[in-house]
Amino acid sequence: MKVYRLAKRAFRDDLTGSGAEKYGGRWNNIGTSMLYTCEHRSLAVLEVAVHIQLDIMPRDYYMLEIVVPDDPDLILNARNRLPDDWERFPYGQSSQSFGDDFIKANKFLMAKVPSAIVNQEHNYLINPFHKLAREIKITNSIPFVFDYRLVK
Repeated sequence: MKVYRLAKRAFRDDLTGSGAEKYGGRWNNIGTSMLYTCEHRSLAVLEVAVHIQLDIMPRDYYMLEIVVPDDPDLILNARNRLPDDWERFPYGQSSQSFGDDFIKANKFLMAKVPSAIVNQEHNYLINPFHKLAREIKITNSIPFVFDYRLVK
């Protein structure tokens, strides 16, 4: 199975979830490692674009293609298990606790969660502590330039 991630040059080889551990996010509290990925390249762009100032047109990003073990038993399909307020902005403690619990349980390699930006598409949260996490490989890493039309 392929998933995608848009990452800064300095972190393009990092699959440890250390950024999420350091800063937290919608699906994890600070202190919990987790790798955020997307089912589509375009969703990966949107997921980054909502968090950065595009008018300065960052130029140090790479689009990563990541291959993970293709076994449905390794994926927690979380859509029907999410807290009621998972998509609110700003995100709250309930979605972060959900992700923290997913990592702590260490039962699944990934959790499939809906995107708060495009609800019908999905992000895949990767558990870097799962026994099969070492099988995850970056198969392509290419420089990515944001289209200037995004800031019109």
